[in-house]
Amino acid sequence: MVKKSGFLFIIGIASLLSASSQGWTADFFAGTANYQGDLLEKRYTMQNSHFSLGLGAGYTFNEHFRVRGLLSFGKITADDKDNTDPSLLARNLNFFTDITELSVTAHYDILDIKYSRVTPYVFAGLGLFHFNPYTYDSTGNKIMLKPLSTEGQGLQAYPNRKPYSLIQLNIPFGAGIKFAINESITLAWEIGLRKTFTDYLDDLSNTYVDESILLTERGPVATAMAFRGDELKNSPGTYPIEGSVRGGPEYKDWYYFSGLTASYTLPFGESYRVSKSKRGSVSCPRPLF
Repeated sequence: MVKKSGFLFIIGIASLLSASSQGWTADFFAGTANYQGDLLEKRYTMQNSHFSLGLGAGYTFNEHFRVRGLLSFGKITADDKDNTDPSLLARNLNFFTDITELSVTAHYDILDIKYSRVTPYVFAGLGLFHFNPYTYDSTGNKIMLKPLSTEGQGLQAYPNRKPYSLIQLNIPFGAGIKFAINESITLAWEIGLRKTFTDYLDDLSNTYVDESILLTERGPVATAMAFRGDELKNSPGTYPIEGSVRGGPEYKDWYYFSGLTASYTLPFGESYRVSKSKRGSVSCPRPLF
């Protein structure tokens, strides 16, 4: 009896998904990328926004549930010059990094868009992203930061500070509001936060290491990029003593994408034909498309 009930349950769920699914969509995202971490005083800000793009595909199972895969590109930056805390201004650090992300997220529409034409939605999933922080020296030369071990990563004198990986997992989640333009096209505005598991998007997390050790192991560029207060006008330019606070390891870095998403229902697939064949059937209230 249990096996029979389980079999009927699976058949029922499969039939429901098959009958109500809307099939494959092509998805395009355009918006901004932003950063949250040790180089910003506020926990959440739209400061230093940069353009971001995403391309992908989705599959709609029923009137509420869909899954989307998206390849996204963006850029995040921050600069101590934009802070107000005197200690952060004196630190004078900044960073840039491009973000390339592949994510798969599950989306839940609160309302049935066929009837309401507009619906809020929430989403969450899993992502994989690549970053590589860099800066520019006082003469404009681009400097990649990870090889410099600015906080002693990978140096024998600091065995607990391991080099960070440039490829990381994240958890994308967020919310938005979706509008039906017609039976094939929807537009949505959404904001998606990315919880990361690294504190080195900005190459900044912990305390200053010994200047002489860093100079010996990585050279003068490393010490120059580890502390840049000496570039400021009227600054004493004294490299901080070993163990002085440089960043805050208690919180991981975040980044987020916000903007517009356009989805186009592709005219192929069994689920699309099922959906087409059901148009015009008796329903109350009548769907908008």
